[in-house]
Amino acid sequence: MFIDQVKVYVKAGDGGDGIAAYRREIYVPKGGPAGGDGGNGGDVIFKVDEGLNTLMDFHYNRHYKAKRGENGMSKNKHGKNAVSLVVDVPPGTTVSDEDTGEVIADLTEHGQEAVIANGGRGGRGNSRFASARNPAPELSENGEPGQERNIKVELKLLADVGLIGFPSAGKSTLLSVVSAAKPKTAEYHFTTLTPNLGVVDTDDQRSFVIADLPGLIEGAHEGIGLGYQFLRHVERTRVLLHVIDMAGIEARNPYDDFVKINRELKEYDAKLMERPQIIAANKMDMPGAEENLREFKSKLDDEYPVYSISALTKEGARELVFAVADVLDKTPRHTQEIDETDEKVVYRYQKEETPFTITKDSDGTYVLSGAKVEKLFKMTDFTKDESVQRFARQLRGMGVDDALRRRGASDGDIIRLNDFEFEFIE
Repeated sequence: MFIDQVKVYVKAGDGGDGIAAYRREIYVPKGGPAGGDGGNGGDVIFKVDEGLNTLMDFHYNRHYKAKRGENGMSKNKHGKNAVSLVVDVPPGTTVSDEDTGEVIADLTEHGQEAVIANGGRGGRGNSRFASARNPAPELSENGEPGQERNIKVELKLLADVGLIGFPSAGKSTLLSVVSAAKPKTAEYHFTTLTPNLGVVDTDDQRSFVIADLPGLIEGAHEGIGLGYQFLRHVERTRVLLHVIDMAGIEARNPYDDFVKINRELKEYDAKLMERPQIIAANKMDMPGAEENLREFKSKLDDEYPVYSISALTKEGARELVFAVADVLDKTPRHTQEIDETDEKVVYRYQKEETPFTITKDSDGTYVLSGAKVEKLFKMTDFTKDESVQRFARQLRGMGVDDALRRRGASDGDIIRLNDFEFEFIE
C-alpha cells in the first residue's frame, strides 16, 4: 500500500515537576531548601531515512507522544531529561501544522532532522526560590506542558524525471523498458494506482531516478480522477517526460492531449511549466502514428524536443534515455528562487498575543482562558499555599484582576480556569 498523505497527532513530553525538600543532616543546622529541578520533556523529532519510500508506518500509528521528564529529587538532584522520540520518515517529506497551515519542516536529505514538537521545561525546585526575604520557601513548580499539535505529513517523491500523460499512453510500459521496475500494465485506464519508481542506467555510466505517475485527466487539478492525488509528486522532479499516444488509439488527438495535460500542470502550479519537458511520441509502431506525428510537430513550438519511440518494441528508447540524461546534466538538482526586487524588508513591532481572555457563562461564572494563563495554571502546585499565592500574584501582574473588575466581577463571584474554580476577592 502506498501512503503519501496522513494526518497525525504529536505530543512532546511534559517537563518533570520540581519538588520542595530540605537538607536534613546531622550537625548541619538550618540546612535550608534542597529541592531539585525536574527534567526536561522529550522532543518529537522527524528524521529522514533513505530506506523508506512511503508513509506506511503513519497509517497504523496516528499518535506519537514523547516521554515526560523525571521529577526532581531531594539534595538538589536534578530529574533526568527524557529521551526525544525520533520518528523515521522518507526523503521528500513535508510537515505542516494542520490548524495554521504553517510548513514546519521540509525534509529531503538522508539524516536530516527537524523538531516537530518541543518538550516542556522541567519545573524548578524550592531551592531556586530561596531569597533573603524567604530563605526556606515551600514553593516549587510543576513541569511545563510539552507542545502538542495536529500535523499533516505529505510525501513528495524525490525523482529526477516524472512521467506524465493521459491514462493508457504507455508510461508504465516505458518505465519497465528503461529500468528494472515492473509496474502493472493492462489495457484499461488507471492501471497504475500508485507512483512507481525506477532507476535508469545509461551505457555511459550515468543514472537517474524516474517516476511513473498515475494518469492525469482533464480537471485533475480540481480533484477529478487520480491525478490530483499525485500531482504533488511532480513538484520534486527536475525534468518532465511527457508520454503521448501518437497513434490516437482511443480516438484522442495527440496535440489536444499535450495541451490539456500542460493546462492541468499550470492550474496546479504555474512554476511547473518552467521545468524542462521532453516529449516521447509513443506507439509509433501503430498505423497512423507517422501522420499524426507530422501534424503534431506542425502545431508544436520548437522549445519541446520530440523523440519517436515504441515502448512495446523498445524502438527509440535508448536515444530517449540519453536525451533525458543530457538534459538532467544541465538542470541543477536544487534550485532556490531569488526574486530580484528593489523592495526593502522593514521589521516592525508586532504586538504579542493576548495572554488571556475573559468570557461569561450563562450561569454567571467568569471563564478565564488563554495559552499563557493556562500554562501558568498547569505549572502551579496547588497543594502548597505559597504556590497558590504566587499564582495569584502572577495573575494580578498580568492584569487579570483589573480586567475582571472591568467586566463587572465583584467580591464572591466565581472564576473558572480549566476545571478549577475560585472566588474573586477584592
